[in-house]
Amino acid sequence: MPSKRYKAAWARIGNSSGFRVENGFFKDNPQFAGARGEVQVINSDTLLVRLQPIELEQEKDELLLSLFLDFLMDNALRNPDELEVYTEAMAAEDDELIAGVVIDS
Repeated sequence: MPSKRYKAAWARIGNSSGFRVENGFFKDNPQFAGARGEVQVINSDTLLVRLQPIELEQEKDELLLSLFLDFLMDNALRNPDELEVYTEAMAAEDDELIAGVVIDS
C-alpha cells in the first residue's frame, strides 16, 4: 500500500515554533494524537519524524482519571458546604494506614 502524504506548515505555537499537520493525519492515525517524539534533519529539505504513540490503555486511564476529577470538581462547586479541610492529623492517619506497603512497578 502506498504511503499517504499530509500537508504541513510552519506555525508559531505559543512561545515556540512548530509545524502544523492537517487534521486528516490525525483522523487516519489517531494513535499519534497527543504523542511525543523527535525530529531528525536528514538533509536541507528532508526531516525524519519519529513519534511514540500513546498506549491505548494509558489513554483510557487518563480519560477515566480526567472524568473522575471533573466529577469531583463539579461536586465541590455544587456542594461547597460538604468540603472538608485535609488536616495534618488525617495525613498522619493515612501514613499509618499505608506504612510498609510496597508497590510493584
